[in-house]
Amino acid sequence: MMYDIAAPEPAGMVASLSSLGYSLPAAIADLVDNSVSAGASTIDVEFTWAGQDSWIAVADDGAGMTASELVTAMTVAARGPATPRSSTDLGRFGVGLKSASFSQARQLTVATATSDEWHVRTWDLDVVESSGEWRLLRGADEATTGLLERIRGTAGHGTIVLWRRLNGYHVDAVTVEDERTQKQFYAEAARTESHLGMVFARFLAGGRRRNLRVSGTPVEPWDPFLSRHPSVQPLPVERLPLGSGSVRVEAFVLPSAQRLAPAEYEKAGGPRGWLDQQGFYVYRRDRLILAGDWLGQRGLRREEKYNLARIAVDIPAETDVEWSVDVRKSSVVPPVALRSHLRRIALQARRRAADVLRYRGQIAARTHGDPLLYAWNVRRVDDRVTCKVNRGHPLVKAALRPGAASSDDVRALIRLLEETVPVTALRVMHETDTSDDPEPFGGPGPADAGASEVAQRIYEALVSDGRSPAAARERLRTMPPFDQMQGFWNG
Repeated sequence: MMYDIAAPEPAGMVASLSSLGYSLPAAIADLVDNSVSAGASTIDVEFTWAGQDSWIAVADDGAGMTASELVTAMTVAARGPATPRSSTDLGRFGVGLKSASFSQARQLTVATATSDEWHVRTWDLDVVESSGEWRLLRGADEATTGLLERIRGTAGHGTIVLWRRLNGYHVDAVTVEDERTQKQFYAEAARTESHLGMVFARFLAGGRRRNLRVSGTPVEPWDPFLSRHPSVQPLPVERLPLGSGSVRVEAFVLPSAQRLAPAEYEKAGGPRGWLDQQGFYVYRRDRLILAGDWLGQRGLRREEKYNLARIAVDIPAETDVEWSVDVRKSSVVPPVALRSHLRRIALQARRRAADVLRYRGQIAARTHGDPLLYAWNVRRVDDRVTCKVNRGHPLVKAALRPGAASSDDVRALIRLLEETVPVTALRVMHETDTSDDPEPFGGPGPADAGASEVAQRIYEALVSDGRSPAAARERLRTMPPFDQMQGFWNG
């Protein structure tokens, strides 16, 4: 058959690669992937503020590349997903270096050496767009060369990736004295540090430990499963068959806040906070791909009562296609054959997680045969949640004792009730998909005897405070929950 060559236009391709939706931390993680794949033991991420000329670099002491290997690495999609890769290679599409860099900067320069001879290539997107050609520049301009020499120091091998003309910073409005933008720049550095500690946690601990630093600060690994904490409940490991291999799945139920020190609890919340960190954690060759997601499983929403449920999923790199791993290595879609199993494991972990919170938040429980005299009783009866003051509590008893209650007792009781509002128990028991909100005094309609008695006491208090009987009734008519009820205040 006859055919036409329909090569992509460079400027359009650059625009497409620049718009893949990388965040700055995710883009830098893609560069760190290459350093890990190159066997680097030390990786430095440098953020340097210089107004419009601010720059970011990732430098490692890995194996480095020859000149021809560097050109291949700088070529868009020179190695596709079908290209054989080593067991330590974290790449897939052959576009990570370019797409991540183009999303953040107009100039990408890479310097690399295997043994003292350094090779340098530069992508300048202004040159590509103006020439309409993929002109990979040999070497770098004088300013960039000076930065490379400064970063390289005396190193004889390794790789440096340097971003200049950063998106959002290389504009006329940004000056070195712009403190607000400078704070934003270094806030991105802090977010990057947290992100790398999550994504590369397995490489930062154990026998394969790497030294990873952001602006000189060592990146601390973040273990989402608190696997060394004695109160963590690990569920049995499952190996789900997929093709000729298997997928390893291990669920963890984390301890409640009461079993964690304040600093432990804050750290365990992760970079995005407890609610956004619940769910599945998908790893590919020990590199975290997806953190805290229920993988689109039907009916599995993020809810606070499931905050303690986290599930590790290790997928073989050979199953990337089945899992639909994207270019940014930040999302996956589970294979159809595994979805029911993953749902089963998720439901089990979610139930256990809710139980942990329920038992910690349960306001009426028994220990050693004696009632725990909490200030509140929270119950679910006939699909309705009720929340009552515990009349068996000693302070409540003192306040209710005829003629014996003092103003000090009442003040202490009020403070106790304020400080012990049963938020945890209500959160755990409340089901968002049912109409189970507590209804004061049984809900709207004619007031029962209990509601009428409380309303009468409020009425008398309002009159004693100087209001007229008519004004006191008017106030009751607009006071929840009596505004939804019929009683003497409506007459």
